[in-house]
Amino acid sequence: MRNDKIIRRLLQYRTCLERFKKIGFEQVYSYNLGKEAGVSAEQVRKDFSRFSIHGNKKAGYQIDDLLEMLNKTFGKHEAKKVFIVGMGNIGRALLSYKGFLGKKIEIVAGFDIDPSKLKKREGVQLFHLDELKTMTEQTNVNIAIIAVPDSQAQRVCDMLVVCGIKGIMNFAPIVLKVPENVFVTNINLSNELESLVYYVNEDESV
Repeated sequence: MRNDKIIRRLLQYRTCLERFKKIGFEQVYSYNLGKEAGVSAEQVRKDFSRFSIHGNKKAGYQIDDLLEMLNKTFGKHEAKKVFIVGMGNIGRALLSYKGFLGKKIEIVAGFDIDPSKLKKREGVQLFHLDELKTMTEQTNVNIAIIAVPDSQAQRVCDMLVVCGIKGIMNFAPIVLKVPENVFVTNINLSNELESLVYYVNEDESV
């Protein structure tokens, strides 16, 4: 069963563990990790148990062991290849983002319909959208990022699905229609910012 909240917490735990390791810790307790991640110790233990990760009441968790299990869960031991469709501001920013490298995520190609945007950037070859199917067959990529205007997003999504893409990160502000075996993560920056504005205003009005 898909549970986005648990997955997000596990990723947050991994980030915290990497920080603990960097400053010299070798082991951690659920209450330490929970405090750092902003959740209860019970929640940490419950999340780990869902993935058959268990610690020791006296010794806690070995950080290296935890990181090994979490990395295995998220397939970090193998580089994951990803496409980006849309070479506008968001697409170009994602191409330039260096944080993917540490997570073994590699942007292997970008696509657009505008020939003026198809010059090689950040070492990544760019292609016309018409070449999407050929490139998917050659690279076996099954994850893509949509960074196109909302009027084009569903058409691009349909093309990706036909090409065998199973995971889509969508930056267009629409809800995409996909088959049950295709997973979509929606990133709506405007909504996220507006939610922050709402919470700040609510807090100030109390």
